[in-house]
Amino acid sequence: MNKQSHKVIKSLKFAFSTAIVSLMFSNITIAQVIIPIETEHNALVLQIEAGKDVNTIYFGKKLNSAKEYKEISKTYKQTSDYTGQLNSAYTPSGSRNLVEPAISVIHSDGNNSLNLEYRSHGTQKIDDNVSIISVVLKDPVYDFYVKLNYKLYFKEDVVEQWTEIDHHEKGDVVLQKFASANLHLKAENFWLRQYHGDWAKEMQPEESKITHGIKTLDSKLGTRANLFQPSVFMVSLDQPATENQGNVLYGAMEWSGNFRVDLELDYQDNLRIIAGMNNYVSPYKLKPNETFVTPKFLYTFSDQGKGGASRKLQNWARNYQMLNGKGDRLTLLNNWEATYFDFNEQKLADLLKDTKKLGVDMFLLDDGWFGNKYPRNDDHAGLGDWQENKSKLPNGISSLVKEAQNNNVKFGIWIEPEMVNPKSELYEKHPDWVVKQPKRDEYYFRNQLVLDLSNPEVQNFVYGIVDKLFTDNPTLAYIKWDCNAVIYNAYSSHLKDQSSFYIDYVKGLYSVLERIRAKYPKVPMMLCSGGGGRVDYAALKYFTEFWPSDNTDPMERIFIQWEYSYFYPAISSSNHVTDWGKQPIKFRTDVAMMGKLGFDIVVSKLPENDLRYCQEAIKSYNENKTIIWQGDQYRLSNPRESSVASMFYLDLAKSSGIIFNYLVNNRYGENSKFPIKLQGLDSAKKYKLKEINLYPGTKSSIDESKIYSGDFLMKIGFNPDVNSGRTSVVIKLTEAQ
Repeated sequence: MNKQSHKVIKSLKFAFSTAIVSLMFSNITIAQVIIPIETEHNALVLQIEAGKDVNTIYFGKKLNSAKEYKEISKTYKQTSDYTGQLNSAYTPSGSRNLVEPAISVIHSDGNNSLNLEYRSHGTQKIDDNVSIISVVLKDPVYDFYVKLNYKLYFKEDVVEQWTEIDHHEKGDVVLQKFASANLHLKAENFWLRQYHGDWAKEMQPEESKITHGIKTLDSKLGTRANLFQPSVFMVSLDQPATENQGNVLYGAMEWSGNFRVDLELDYQDNLRIIAGMNNYVSPYKLKPNETFVTPKFLYTFSDQGKGGASRKLQNWARNYQMLNGKGDRLTLLNNWEATYFDFNEQKLADLLKDTKKLGVDMFLLDDGWFGNKYPRNDDHAGLGDWQENKSKLPNGISSLVKEAQNNNVKFGIWIEPEMVNPKSELYEKHPDWVVKQPKRDEYYFRNQLVLDLSNPEVQNFVYGIVDKLFTDNPTLAYIKWDCNAVIYNAYSSHLKDQSSFYIDYVKGLYSVLERIRAKYPKVPMMLCSGGGGRVDYAALKYFTEFWPSDNTDPMERIFIQWEYSYFYPAISSSNHVTDWGKQPIKFRTDVAMMGKLGFDIVVSKLPENDLRYCQEAIKSYNENKTIIWQGDQYRLSNPRESSVASMFYLDLAKSSGIIFNYLVNNRYGENSKFPIKLQGLDSAKKYKLKEINLYPGTKSSIDESKIYSGDFLMKIGFNPDVNSGRTSVVIKLTEAQ
C-alpha cells in the first residue's frame, strides 16, 4: 500500500467514524429535544420523540431546573401506549391514532389519513412579559402543515393556544375537525366543574369526577352560544380543588359561536382536553396556500386552588384582553323596567331629570325607540328598522341627547343589530339577508330571526346602524348591544357552500366589531345576549362590560355573579338595581356594587330614605370603585356552603379593601355565627374596619375604633354581624396609620 492510499483509507475511516458519532449524537439530541413552555410558576413541556412525534410530557407547576423535564416520563409505569400518540401535542386522525383527534382531514386526493411530524420551533418575544412559542408540524407524505402557537403571559401564568393550518396540495383539503388546543394531563383522578343554564338561570355549576370515555361540552346555537352551556370550565387534579387549596386548570374558549371541548380519560388513566370551534355540520374546505387560523383556547393553572387561578385570569383580562380593562366605567339609570316599551319624549325627559337626581353618570334608553311602519311597541315588530319612532320621539334621538346634556348626564342607547322581526320593513326589502331555509317553515326565537353576517352586505348594514347613531349624535356615550335569538334553519343565501356558515357568521360579527372599534375605539359598549348568552374573551376585546343575566333578583345575582367571578373580573360585570326580588333597596344596591353599578328603577317612586340611601351609596361607590374593579378578589364565604356570602376586594398595596357580606338563608336564627377569615393581607400591617353603605337612621354594630393585625384577620377573622336585621353589610378595610 502506497503512502497516498494509506492517507485515503485513513481519511475514509475518520469520515466514517465521524459520521457514526455525528449520527449517534444527532439521534441522542433529537430524542431528547425538550420544548419547555413556561410562565412564572407553570410549565407545559413538549418532547420530540425520535425526531418526529411531538408529545406532551408534563403539565403543572414548573421545575426549578428545566434540564430535569426529560426525566419525568421515566417515573411513570402505566400501561403501554400502543399508538405512540396518546400524549400527542396535536393528535391527528386516520393513521395510528386510536383516541379522539384534535384534527381530522380529507386530502385533495380523497385520502383521510394524517400524521404530523416535527419540523421546527421558535420563540417570538413581544415584550418582557409576553412571548409566543410556535411549533411547526408537517405530514411526511402530504404537503400539509400545522403550526401550534402558545402565547405566554409570564407574570399572569396564562397561556393562549391556537393553530394555523395550511397546505400546498393540488386541490382543496377538507378539515373535518380543527381544534385550537390538545392538552394532556396526568393525575390520580380528575374532577370537572362545568356550567349549564337558561334564560335567567345562567352559570349553574355542576362538579363530578371524570370517568373513562369522553365528556363533551359544546354549543350548536350559532349565536347566544353560551345560553345552555358556557364555554368555561375547571379541571381539578387528584382531588376537587377548594378556594385556596388544590391543583386546578381553568379553561375558556375565545370564540363567540359554536364551541366544543372534549375531555377524554384514556385507557392509561390520563386526561386529554381537546378544545376548539365546534365542527358540527362544518367541514371546512381549505384551498391551497390558504391559512386556516383557529380561535384561541385560554388556560391557566394554579396549585393554590380556585382563588389563585381566578386572580391570575382576572389580572390577565384587565391587563391584556378586555377593552379598557384598566379604565373607568359609567354608572347609569336604565328605563327598561320603568317603562318597558311604553314611553314618549316627556316620560324620558322626566327620567333624564331623575338620572341627575339619583347621581349616576348616564341615562340608557332601552328597547322600543324605533320603527314606524311597524312600530316597536312590543317584541313582535320593528326589529331591523332603525329609524326613530316618530310617534314616541317626534324630535328624534338628538333631542334626548341634548336634554341629557342639559341635565349634565350622558346618554346611551340599546340596539340589537344582528336580528330582525319578520314584521319589519327590513325583512320585506331584504328577505335574502335573513338566516332561514328556503323550503322550510320559519321558526322563531322571541319572535325574531337572525341576519346573515356571513354576507358582506349585511355586515355593512350592521356597521351602518352604529355609525349612523354616532354620526347623527356625536356625544352619544354608550351602546348596549343585545342578541336575543339563536339560529334555527341555518342557511345563507349568500354562501355557495353552507358548510362554513357557522364559522363565517362569527367571523362576520368580528369584522363588524373591528370596524366599529377602529372608528370609535373608546366608546363603552355592553355585551348583552338576553343575559350572559355570549360572554367570552374574544367578544370582550370589543366590549367594556357584559350583562350576566336578566335575572336581577339580588339573591339570585349573588350566586350568578359568584360563579362568573371565577373567570371574569368585577369591572366587566354590569349589575343593576331593579325591583326584582323582595329585598330592601340597601340589599339590592350592595349586591349590584360588586361590579359595574347601574339602576333600573322608577326613581320618582322611591321613598325619601330609599332615595337618600341610593344617592349616598353611589357616592360611596365612586370613592371605592377602583378597589372593586382593579383589586385582587377573594371569595371568603361561599353562599352554596354557608348562610353568609362574603366577597373581598383588596387593592394591590394591601392597604384598602371592601368586604361585601350577605345573609343568604332566611331560616330562623341564621346569622354570621363564626368569624370570617380574610385573605391576601399583609400579616405585619395594622388595619381598621368601618361599615359603609349604612341606611339612613341606622347605626353600625361594628366598632370602627378597633385596630387589628393582618395576622389576626387572616387567622381568626372578623364577624360582620350579619343577621335577619342586617342582611347586607359592607365593610371598608383601611391600613391603620
